[in-house]
Amino acid sequence: MQTSKTLTGPPPLESGWLSRVVSSYAVRTLLQALLTIWAVVTFTFFLIRLMPGNPIDVYVGFLMNQSNLTYGEALQQAASQFSFDPNASVFQQYLGYLGDLVRGDLGTSITSTGTQVVDQIARFLPWTLFCVGLGLLISFVLGMTIGMLIAYYRNSVLDTAVSFFASVLGAVPDYIWGLLILVVFGVQLGWFNIGELRGTYDPGLTPGFTPAFIWSVVRHAFLPVLVYVIGTLGSWILNMRSSTTSVLGEDYVNVARARGLTPGRIATTYVGRNAALPLFTLLAVNIGLVIGGSVIIEELFVYKGIGSFLFFSISQRDYTSMQGVFLVIAVSVVVANILADLLYSSLDPRVRIEGER
Repeated sequence: MQTSKTLTGPPPLESGWLSRVVSSYAVRTLLQALLTIWAVVTFTFFLIRLMPGNPIDVYVGFLMNQSNLTYGEALQQAASQFSFDPNASVFQQYLGYLGDLVRGDLGTSITSTGTQVVDQIARFLPWTLFCVGLGLLISFVLGMTIGMLIAYYRNSVLDTAVSFFASVLGAVPDYIWGLLILVVFGVQLGWFNIGELRGTYDPGLTPGFTPAFIWSVVRHAFLPVLVYVIGTLGSWILNMRSSTTSVLGEDYVNVARARGLTPGRIATTYVGRNAALPLFTLLAVNIGLVIGGSVIIEELFVYKGIGSFLFFSISQRDYTSMQGVFLVIAVSVVVANILADLLYSSLDPRVRIEGER
């Protein structure tokens, strides 16, 4: 009697460690994040080199206008000052940049000889995070509170008035509000001296945790923060109102009322928590765009943050500084979206269970 032999091959891929690693949510998220950052870095690297002019051309024009030099004299002086070769191959520059980036080196500023880009970012970034982050936090909390309130009084006079006001706030760009504040309240009414509020703090003060320095920082940041709050408050109100109105019609809210739960517990545990879920994704996107969205406002109020630094780098065609700031923007957006996914899954168990499956 012959017995058939069962051919046993290698174990199926599903049971191997490689399959478990590839199917891991954390690994897939990390790979997707790295791919996104690489794509943004590559796109911005070639895009900024398509801009008309280069650092040497910009500086040559400046020397010819200020010092009455000839083009040849200005070109020779600029070439000796900048560590940038405009005749080098773009792909050679790209490969060199990627090699430095892998080692954690963002390069040296072209226009500020000897200054590391990472040092410049570390100098300007905290001011933007403080100013825009504070404005975004205030507008988010106010928007959720007001939006949830008018949702309970929907179709009333209060709902109509607040919704109209929020629509106006959301329709006007934030830099328009900044111009109105400067022109109306600063110039026409004279409520504040525009010149005294330039910068991030009074130039005569020494940075430190002293009452005078803290008050100066708050005073200089007040107007930019106010603009950020006004510019984003309307969208938070309308989104929270729409989300709350949808949640109020759900069956579990009616069941909670039938069980005799207090209105306060229903509003916080059942309505508020579920209505706020879609807003956390929007909050994450806004957090990631904090850095790039601060350029115009910081220029209006001469607030020395990363947006002002980016504007200066673009005007001077400082390629390495621009690449460093764009890299920070890309990383902040990617990290913010990952944190939003984690926060969303912690607030909504259904998302976490589906992800585990």
